[in-house]
Amino acid sequence: MRSRSPLSGTENQGKIKERSSYYPQEPSKRPQTRGQKVRSCLGHNALTILTVSGVVGGVVLGIILRTTREKWTPREIMYINYFGDLFLRMLKSLILPLIISSLVSAIGSLDLSLSGRIGARAIGYYMATTICAVILGIILVMTIQPGVGSSAQESKRPAQNVSTIDTLMDLVRNMFPPNLVQACIAQHRTEPKLPENSSVPMDEWELEEKVVSGSNILGLVVFATVLGITLGKMGPKAKPLLNFFDSLSGAMMLITNWVIWLSPLGVLSLVASKITEMKSLEEIVGQLGMYFLTVLVALLIHGFLVLPGMYFLLTKKNPYVYISHMAEALVTAFGTSSSSATLPLAISCLEEKNGIDPRVSRFVMPIGATVNMDGTALYEAVAAIFIAQVRKVALSFGQLVAISITATAASIGAAGIPQAGLVTMVMVLDTVRLPANDVFLIIAVDWLLDRCRTTVNVIGDSLGAGIVQHLSRNELAALPHTTQQTQNGADCHATTSI
Repeated sequence: MRSRSPLSGTENQGKIKERSSYYPQEPSKRPQTRGQKVRSCLGHNALTILTVSGVVGGVVLGIILRTTREKWTPREIMYINYFGDLFLRMLKSLILPLIISSLVSAIGSLDLSLSGRIGARAIGYYMATTICAVILGIILVMTIQPGVGSSAQESKRPAQNVSTIDTLMDLVRNMFPPNLVQACIAQHRTEPKLPENSSVPMDEWELEEKVVSGSNILGLVVFATVLGITLGKMGPKAKPLLNFFDSLSGAMMLITNWVIWLSPLGVLSLVASKITEMKSLEEIVGQLGMYFLTVLVALLIHGFLVLPGMYFLLTKKNPYVYISHMAEALVTAFGTSSSSATLPLAISCLEEKNGIDPRVSRFVMPIGATVNMDGTALYEAVAAIFIAQVRKVALSFGQLVAISITATAASIGAAGIPQAGLVTMVMVLDTVRLPANDVFLIIAVDWLLDRCRTTVNVIGDSLGAGIVQHLSRNELAALPHTTQQTQNGADCHATTSI
């Protein structure tokens, strides 16, 4: 005789169905074991682990290649860098459509008063962190004095005729491009024309406006912001166009998710080619060792103490858990040396792992990738003072203040591409009347420092998105979600409070 179940028929069937859906061969539902939790977290962080492995593998491969042969030809280095170049091209192809669609969609879907407050909070955060970075860099370089007693020799490359005033005016001009199509591939630059008579003062030189290669990101960001505000003000009439940008933004994020799975191979190729290309590994720890150490210590303090401290004070949450969820974006930033190329992956990490509202991440991050360059501002201040120390040029307090202001402005104008800081570095050197060609005193280690400061730039942008969302949480909660929010699924991705 069969025993009767204490449950009714319907309840018993429901219970059996629940069991079979989770544990088909177990008598009852059981919580996950420690091993299952570890496997679950490893599954969620598989891409991060692979990307970090790509960096380590690139370093190992580069060192092995250097030891097998004394010198590699440019063509052979091009072969080593081939997959990295393809990966970088894929990421760069996503920048413009992602920035335009994300900004227009985010701003257009927000209440105009709210978008203004979010923008004001983001700009306030960007300015505060940039000023802190510059001050920290100046304090460290004046304390350590890496240029005193340096044996660095001046390169014989020709100087560039660049005026600080022209550079600042070009920054404003590029905010309003006359041709939006041209702004996708080029930007304008004003340069004094060298006269035949070298005794003519530079103020009397003729000026010529040049079109230089490189996307005018700042101008496109300004246009997308104005278009988003316009669509938000138009109301229901703008709904079809706003839906188009929403769909385009979602499509670009999906393509980004496909591309980022190539990041381990791409990063490995990029790092290995750079190490193979270096003339001398000893040069980093020798001739420019103290300068390299000064910049690196300043970047570490700013990126892992100052910025997280600001995040904790404003949100009362653990900043290091938040940063750990950005590991994929940070490793990619180090490998590609481009904050703009890292933008699609950074937005994905913010929304999927840190639970940032897409209306915030897709509004704040494109602007941050354009104007928030903490690492670049810090580096340019340190580099200018280091070069002055090498040249035995004494700097007054007023000149230090001028370097601070100019480095901040130069970082805003720097493009989010590899080694763009070397271009704006000329503007900072001009502030203290140092020759422009002195920038090549630091070129030997700039490729590595460029990767470090790009990583700090991405950390600053990401923490800024978390701070802006926390400060705007009440206004965001009062508005309907017009953009689908990604779910923060696994416990190992949750941002924990201290």
